[in-house]
Amino acid sequence: MAIAEELQYKTVSEQRKALLNKEISAKELVDIAYKRIEETDGKIDAFNSLTKELAYDTAKKVDEKIRNGEELPLLAGIPLALKDNICSKGDLTTSSSKILADFRPPYDATVVKKLKENLVPIIGKTNLDEFAMGSSTENSATKITKNPWDLNKVPGGSSGGSGACVCACQTTVSLGSDTGGSIRLPGSFCGVIGMKPTYGRVSRYGLMAFASSLDQIGPFGRCVEDAAITLQMIAGHDERDSTSINQPVPNYAANLDSGMKGKKIGVITELMSEGVDSDVKKNIEKAIDVYKNLGTEIVEISMPHSKYAIATYYILATAEASSNLARYDGVKYGYRAKEADNLLDMYMKTREEGFGEEVKRRIMLGTYALSSGYYDAYYKKAQQVRALIKQDYDKAFEKADVLLSPTCPTTAFEIGSKVSDPLSMYIMDICTITANLAGVPGISIPCGFDKGGMPVGLQLLAPILGEEKLFQTAYAFEKVTDFNKIPKI
Repeated sequence: MAIAEELQYKTVSEQRKALLNKEISAKELVDIAYKRIEETDGKIDAFNSLTKELAYDTAKKVDEKIRNGEELPLLAGIPLALKDNICSKGDLTTSSSKILADFRPPYDATVVKKLKENLVPIIGKTNLDEFAMGSSTENSATKITKNPWDLNKVPGGSSGGSGACVCACQTTVSLGSDTGGSIRLPGSFCGVIGMKPTYGRVSRYGLMAFASSLDQIGPFGRCVEDAAITLQMIAGHDERDSTSINQPVPNYAANLDSGMKGKKIGVITELMSEGVDSDVKKNIEKAIDVYKNLGTEIVEISMPHSKYAIATYYILATAEASSNLARYDGVKYGYRAKEADNLLDMYMKTREEGFGEEVKRRIMLGTYALSSGYYDAYYKKAQQVRALIKQDYDKAFEKADVLLSPTCPTTAFEIGSKVSDPLSMYIMDICTITANLAGVPGISIPCGFDKGGMPVGLQLLAPILGEEKLFQTAYAFEKVTDFNKIPKI
């Protein structure tokens, strides 16, 4: 067991090697994950529920394959956590909302189906901002997840539980969803790798919809290779998702070490200007110097329409949320108000009681933007600006292979410090939302620490289906630096 405890802090490759060498069993890896959760989750609150029966059943199958000398998939036996808005058959899947407090889906999301086929033990479901609406994981109906680096600070959102559980070594990898930065922001605040793939690269079938044209499932890992292996397992075309891209999935982990000589990185000037914390800016500038020393050409890139990104995003995302969340009416499944005079009264009371304040705020904003007389002024105009933001990216990638910016203008902030000011919370997404509006892939990697010892995230962005470039660029930085630290907790 001592070997297994040590391996809890190691990478996918190191854990896989130990499994294949029969130094430990898959069951022991699962044992040690649950032991770690038992020791630390009372402080962090990363998990909404645990799926022990499923995890041990999967581990048993892995151990049988090893005994029989059969070939193992890349992630087989490696403990993984799922964000609690991804459906897994028969398991509690709540989206951290009262309205779905007892919901158990009758089917698996496509990513869950792939994980099960590849014999990945799913340890449990992680906390999030309700229906993925938030940047701090404070909007959950169940609990507030804490940052493992400082329990008084937020882990980022909305996939805060998935970021925190990997940071605290409760699981080796995890899955989150990213609608406007919800994987990259926790990646930045928790000092881990958070990766948002190209829109359509990973099936959204079985992901509880927030904003369907923006949502994307992606991986967290403690190193670039872990994130690359995890994406490889879940990516690919799916006929059940009409927005899924029908293109082969590269072997992301096989070609990480390609070097940076002759490559061009574009620094987005608008995201390095006022509003960026001085500690964050210093660490990003040091990261740029690292790339220069690796032989990379650094060019300045302007994305003039990024100043409209927050307004554009919060019209489009809330409009889609208003439409998507109309299904939660107390009739078919989920929470239903106990006392109602008639059907309309039941609808209203169910939604009033079942949804939290932030979700209701966004539904109202979106309904207003779509309403008669305002559609052209808001929703249509936002779609037009979205096209301009996409054009900014197209022009930028003519000049650079990869773009660079801070993941967030600040490091993790104190729990409760922004809850009463929604606008200051929304501004946390300023660096990340344009990637969702344009559909391009992005990754956050740790690039240093602020004066208080909190991680700083570096964001890299690539063209559509440019995940391989992203992983290579991120890996080149990781290889010559030492920022993938594990907090003491």
